[in-house]
Amino acid sequence: MKTLIRTAVTAAALAAVTAACTASTGGPSNPPKPVKANPVRLVAYSSCDDLLGGLREQAAKNVGPYGFGNVIPIMAMEDGQAKARSDTASAPEHSTTNVHEAGVDEPDLVKTDGNRIITVTDGTLRIIDTATRKITSSLKLTEGDQRVPGLPADLLVSGDRALVLMRGGDIMYKTRGPVADTRYVVVDLAGQPKVLSTIRPAGSYVDARMVGSTVRLVTRSQPDITFPELRQDASEAERTKENEAAVRRAPVDAWLPATEITDAAGKVTKDTVKCDRVSHPADYTGTSLLTVHTIDLAQGVTAAGTDPISLAADGDVVHGTGQSLYVASNPRWWFPVRPLPIEEPAPSSSAVAPAVEPTPSDPVPTPTVPPEETEVHRFDIASAGAPTYVASGKVPGRLLNQYSLSEHEGHLRVATTLNSADGKTSSSAVYVLNADSMAKVGEVGGLGEGERIYSVRFIGAVGYCVTFKQVDPLYTLDLRDPAAPRVTGELKITGYSAYLHPGAEGRLIGIGQEASDKGRTLGTQVSLFDVSDPAAPRRLSQMFQKDAGSEAEWDPHAFLYWPKSGLSVIPLSKQNESGALVLKIDDSGVRELGMIKHPTQKGDYPYQPGIQRSMVIGDSLWTLSYEGVQVNDATTLASQSWIPLR
Repeated sequence: MKTLIRTAVTAAALAAVTAACTASTGGPSNPPKPVKANPVRLVAYSSCDDLLGGLREQAAKNVGPYGFGNVIPIMAMEDGQAKARSDTASAPEHSTTNVHEAGVDEPDLVKTDGNRIITVTDGTLRIIDTATRKITSSLKLTEGDQRVPGLPADLLVSGDRALVLMRGGDIMYKTRGPVADTRYVVVDLAGQPKVLSTIRPAGSYVDARMVGSTVRLVTRSQPDITFPELRQDASEAERTKENEAAVRRAPVDAWLPATEITDAAGKVTKDTVKCDRVSHPADYTGTSLLTVHTIDLAQGVTAAGTDPISLAADGDVVHGTGQSLYVASNPRWWFPVRPLPIEEPAPSSSAVAPAVEPTPSDPVPTPTVPPEETEVHRFDIASAGAPTYVASGKVPGRLLNQYSLSEHEGHLRVATTLNSADGKTSSSAVYVLNADSMAKVGEVGGLGEGERIYSVRFIGAVGYCVTFKQVDPLYTLDLRDPAAPRVTGELKITGYSAYLHPGAEGRLIGIGQEASDKGRTLGTQVSLFDVSDPAAPRRLSQMFQKDAGSEAEWDPHAFLYWPKSGLSVIPLSKQNESGALVLKIDDSGVRELGMIKHPTQKGDYPYQPGIQRSMVIGDSLWTLSYEGVQVNDATTLASQSWIPLR
């Protein structure tokens, strides 16, 4: 049977992590044991019968007395051609979303083309005209008359088309079945905004990337299997056997991800991923599927729908370039859980319910600790239409985030931290994989023994890695020879950088926390590093805000850096103060310019909104909070306008 997913076999298994060679202060003496990384091979199913048999068999092996897994994982959270705006050429100079790769847009809670600001709050899309500084139109995207406070939504915009990514229904603990209400809404922004189509995919939204006007969306789903009701008188072995039987009875549709598309006229079209569009690795659990959807905003949703392809794997980290889409599955954190009995008498007001004790026939589950290794799948997205699967690889350890991945000149660099089985020791490494085969080409290990990675940045053939426990070693890496990457320099300072951003030539900006020499965090810090000499990185300047935190430490989209003037902005929160800290970062140092605050919201409990995003548009600095948008002079920081969103 013909399939759009091209299979490939990875080369030899990745080698084990090398012993630590660059120790950091305070690190343990025993490095983690090496983990052998097995090759990964995705194979397309030959038929629906083949697919069903394979998924049933693998899922049955991974079901327990309480569903999938004996322990509970903690989850880290009318169509036509789009019209280009006639006034785009006259748009004022403006900043855009801070993204990992140039030319690859990432979803965020606000977008601007210089003439408009588009954002979604409480389930309502709003468009602000930057010339009049007024909301010119809005569109309610939720059902019913009530707003939905705090409903998470991100945006991607191309011309007069927006894609609103609405995430709902995700839960932290889940073993018995899929729960999600993910919606992708295509909106026409020309004139009064209107919904063109609504896509409801099976599963939960993972992430998306847009190149040109084409969006690739990744969702994750679990098989929709109804397990028998838990019987209090049954042992765990009996429950497991009953659940295995339920898995083996499940039809193929329980696994195949379905998609429901509603057009502007209300017509609903349902589609299911075809069996020949599903692939699987040689080793898989059958309990999770990743699906990649494709939407070209220039065309809208056509008769082909979202042209989905799926693979029987898990994933939670997405990295995109102009040619490739990478989906990586981090190992989960696990802990044993013992559910309460099915029927438990309600305690009286004066009594405390007794603790539930295990019985010999129903012992507490033994914790299962999966090996710490990360699978990475690469898809070719250079052509229109559905992506083409290229290859997969596996490396020891876990990723920090998408910045732990970087493609450069035909190779993928992957930075991970590997913890020992007992969790008492750790070490980090950077692996170089051939992007075509995902086979390992080289590696450099021994980074931050006893510590973990706090930030990574790859800039061309150079890499920067920050590990931390008590002090912050900033490592510089020479990656020019993929087969022999090496550490060229190391800088030990207190605190750490949680996000690294390229500055001017030979400069690197770090945002994170200052810390005592014992490793106790003290408050937000912004550092400027001189990395012009890879053998001797040094810190030129530091700005420190005691007892403060910034969203930019964990979400790079919150950081604004305007190279033209060195203007930089980060959200900042203190115990009694919230706002946006405005800085000037040039070749010589970091200087504080001032603090922008949004109006205090009155009521029974007055509060000051926390600023989430900042944008430069012309000569003004625009800041966004949950309550509204404020405009300040980019030079003097004088307040100019306030635009409430609620």
